[in-house]
Amino acid sequence: MKKAVLYVLLTVLAYACSQAPQTPSAEQRAADLLSKLTLEEKGLLSQFNSPAIERLGIPAYNWWNEALHGVARNGAATTYPQPIGMAASFDPDLLETVFTAVSDEGRVKNRIAALAGKVYQYSGLTYWTPNINIFRDPRWGRGMETYGEDPYLTSIMGAAVVRGLQGDPDAPILKAHACAKHYAVHSGLECNRHQFDAQISERDLRETYLPAFKYLVTKAGVQEVMTAYNRFRGVPCSANDYLINGILRGEWGYKGLVVSDCWAISDFFEEGRHNYSANEAAAAAAAATAGVDVECGSSYRSIPEAVRLGLLKEEDLDRNLLRALTARFRLGDMDRESPWDKLDSTIIESPEHKALALQMAHESLVLLQNNGILPLSRDQKPALIGPNADDAHMQWGNYNPIPKSTVTLLQSMQERVPDLVYDRACDLVLPGLDEAALLQRLEGTDIVVFAGGISSKLEGEEMPVAIPGFNGGDRTDIALPAVQSSLLKALHNAGKKVILVNFSGSAMGLGQEREWCDAILQAWYPGQEGGTAIADVLFGDYNPSGKLPVTFYKDVTQLPDAEDYNAEGHTYRYFRGEPLWPFGFGLSYTQFAYGDASVKGGNIVIPLTNTGSIDGTEVVQLYVRRPDDSEGPVKTLRGFSRVNVPAGKTVKVKIPLTEETFTWWDGKDMNPLPGSYELLYGGSSAELKSMPYNYKH
Repeated sequence: MKKAVLYVLLTVLAYACSQAPQTPSAEQRAADLLSKLTLEEKGLLSQFNSPAIERLGIPAYNWWNEALHGVARNGAATTYPQPIGMAASFDPDLLETVFTAVSDEGRVKNRIAALAGKVYQYSGLTYWTPNINIFRDPRWGRGMETYGEDPYLTSIMGAAVVRGLQGDPDAPILKAHACAKHYAVHSGLECNRHQFDAQISERDLRETYLPAFKYLVTKAGVQEVMTAYNRFRGVPCSANDYLINGILRGEWGYKGLVVSDCWAISDFFEEGRHNYSANEAAAAAAAATAGVDVECGSSYRSIPEAVRLGLLKEEDLDRNLLRALTARFRLGDMDRESPWDKLDSTIIESPEHKALALQMAHESLVLLQNNGILPLSRDQKPALIGPNADDAHMQWGNYNPIPKSTVTLLQSMQERVPDLVYDRACDLVLPGLDEAALLQRLEGTDIVVFAGGISSKLEGEEMPVAIPGFNGGDRTDIALPAVQSSLLKALHNAGKKVILVNFSGSAMGLGQEREWCDAILQAWYPGQEGGTAIADVLFGDYNPSGKLPVTFYKDVTQLPDAEDYNAEGHTYRYFRGEPLWPFGFGLSYTQFAYGDASVKGGNIVIPLTNTGSIDGTEVVQLYVRRPDDSEGPVKTLRGFSRVNVPAGKTVKVKIPLTEETFTWWDGKDMNPLPGSYELLYGGSSAELKSMPYNYKH
């Protein structure tokens, strides 16, 4: 009897629960709002600076925010190294931690703006980063924003950025949006991006330009993809049905938002650009029909006109806007509530975050040359000269926050070297150096640290720069500016021991300087703690471990035409000459020896011995080559592992061999291909041991 009563009670309870009102999903709530919007309101909400629709309780929102290496353009925030420097760490775990800290600071800034009743650009939760374009040519001004020239490295590092920014992908409320950009086949030049039509083979598209986008969509769950300025095979990327619907949404099953680059849709019709659309309404219709959900620009103001003229179907507009409204609900923007509302504002540029910036700066530094002069001993007193020794702005790079404090190399050296001899010596590029006077001042000094290179005042996005070697943010030459090169030669001829600290966001042709310098350290744009990190390496408080994420060429004669997007001749994967320093290269203060690898349990197992006298960190790299593929890459990175090895010890490094390891172009698509391969492993793309391997799919 008791069991029967219990059964009845449970049945009644189950029925009552089934009849209880269910909490509507974000998409259901978005659909309900969408059904109540006028055509004019739909057009407004499709723009990046979406106004409030007060009658429906929809708050204003600005989709445009930046967090390339810290929450940018919104006051003080922790400033990490430029992405090209963070790529040199080959440390995705640290990168994810960095961007977790970045999104924490971003949530605080978003809350501060909301409490003040303000909605403005750079205060939202939709960050248009990471830039996962392939840095195929060192002359491209925006290459510093990327994670290098290799599709695999870019995929792994880009995914780490996404995870750090967005948090748990299954959470009811997302922490933020990341955005994979610029889709697709975009990597310069700045001077022609509004007119350029990229024409490449399907193989180059699939093996070089798309892998990182596919990885971030299918593996990392990125919430936004930004279309590029250029055309691809005659059609602007923001209207390109093959890219957006054929590949992104069709093949990869992407459900997230597509946003345009800023004023890219205006390029459809403005004179002297793509000449694709007759007018603004036609341009808005072309992009919206292709599935661009949110426009950064002003062309979507013509959406109502495009619908009334029959250029755009309202159901296509509704499809796009449903995605945008759903995203705002999932971010907690509509309800103004989130699990991060109690984050303390003191985390912005906190000691913990600055320590994280220092750790990343340490790992970003790449020791390119050392004849034994480094590390310096405590009793050595080098002089410090050069135009980048005391330039905080240079260290910040581009798309940057403005930190409250920045440690320059001068400040850090002054703490270590009493009565430090310092002289700016010369400008970055302008002539006028009195070499004789400088050498006289340096009398009695045997060692000179020269802080040179270039800066983001010379390379970057569409810049008003037109001086020898630089044009509009791009570079026409990769050589060190002549005034600096001349000074390094003079120092060498005067018998000085010269340590070059090169700051740049791109590879430099340092062939001559290599002969005049005793050591060369590549510093990139190292962020607010960069000065401390560099001094730590110079004086041996940190053993360098960074590896080049790009090839350093000898000079521009080794480069194909800058407008040639074909893979052949570009990057280590297709470059058949001898570089100055190869992709993946970087020295340590200790030495590593690689043993003979074996394959066990689905992994390649690589014995690695630290043969030196101090502990060190090595980035073990795995490359794959198909000997029978004469048109394919010389080699291509398919795995790496950052490993700490105590002095005199041996560790066995395991790198998985998966279907992705052997995915190749089969003439029609990207698939795992069975057959004969070479597994190449070592400490750079040019210093590799080899073993044959037969892959059976």
